[in-house]
Amino acid sequence: MLRFKILASVVPLIFAGVFARGGLLPGAHPCIAISNVSVQISDLPWHADLHVAFTDDPAAATVRVQISDSAEAADFVMVDDADGAEQGACEANAATRFVAVSVNPESGSPVIYLSHDGPADYRIFVRSKTFSLRDAAALIVGASRGHRPLEAASL
Repeated sequence: MLRFKILASVVPLIFAGVFARGGLLPGAHPCIAISNVSVQISDLPWHADLHVAFTDDPAAATVRVQISDSAEAADFVMVDDADGAEQGACEANAATRFVAVSVNPESGSPVIYLSHDGPADYRIFVRSKTFSLRDAAALIVGASRGHRPLEAASL
């Protein structure tokens, strides 16, 4: 009888935890579409094509992302209030790349230093209710497959 009482008291707590976190089905994840490829943040680390991590130490970073104060000065701009958003532009398909944000950097994975100051490999401008600065930085690095942009060749 005691086991039944414990089970009866635990089951409602489990359901409350599941629904408080967003329900049984995962919601929409931050995503960008580039050409015919979409890049999406993944909550499942084993499902990700690329893992990125963030650092507060610029010396430990492999990729630097600067937070821009203007859209004109940014390489990547994310603003929520676009009227002409393409429906289905970020639907998962065979070409979708998934990016997971890791707490601890894995060997060979990009480590992102996010700051308001330069120098930077990428510059982002974000005014969004659904995208965080970290989401935008992870997506732009994921879109480039974790590589820094190519420097212009000089002759």
